[in-house]
Amino acid sequence: MPAHDPGLRALARLPRPLYGHIEALPNRVLGYRHRHPWCQFAYALQGVLEVWTDRGRFVAPPQWAVWIPAGVAHRVRCAPGTRIRSLYLDHSVCAAARARCRVLTVSPLLRELIRTFSHLPAEYDEDGADGRLARVLIDQLGAAPEVEFMLPLPADPRVRLVCNGLQRQADRDTSLAAWSARLAVSGKTLTRLFQRETGLTFRAWRQRLRLLDAVPRLERGEAVTEVALDCGYESLSAFIAAFRRLYNMTPGELSRANRVIPASG
Repeated sequence: MPAHDPGLRALARLPRPLYGHIEALPNRVLGYRHRHPWCQFAYALQGVLEVWTDRGRFVAPPQWAVWIPAGVAHRVRCAPGTRIRSLYLDHSVCAAARARCRVLTVSPLLRELIRTFSHLPAEYDEDGADGRLARVLIDQLGAAPEVEFMLPLPADPRVRLVCNGLQRQADRDTSLAAWSARLAVSGKTLTRLFQRETGLTFRAWRQRLRLLDAVPRLERGEAVTEVALDCGYESLSAFIAAFRRLYNMTPGELSRANRVIPASG
């Protein structure tokens, strides 16, 4: 879609079942929670894209994208210079399996399909070559594998208080016992609540938070050792091992992969 496209707010309905939109976002959280009546596939050609919902934080470097189902309220934050290619899909072509927010892998083929489609006119010929391109793109979106670049967020106010605190630097190392004392609940109760609300133990959630916070810094090219120490790891090897277990790649592999992605398009 051309850069001068008026955007979704001007649309009462999508002009086609699949609609492409180019946008550049500043380095800040969009101050308003918003939702769309369509599914969204938000992909950053350059920079790191973060999407926040009531139940999760989703982080997507350039080889990944965030899938946002229709009707899900969300807000967005991105790194400086982030260039986004969003795809919006009518419910008639949304995969039923994509009923929740998630981070998906963008293969080289999918990336080039997105680049090309984003420059088509809004009312492309559905029966011609452009329509065939759209159908292939929809098929590839449905086949994109999920990765764990996300942090589940709780609904319970007690667990939410703990999670909010852990995301503040001052409380990063506060123990489960200390949180239990603050909330006047037993350690067993807080452990059970944490598992129920997030699907993770307290320790696993805090580790995932640290690893997720590392992703934007690695994408910016910061030294792996410095990132590891800032994330609370006592050794580089421990950080690399934890990162590999969660993301199936090393921090160095993530940085190198992002550097080889062409920025044009």
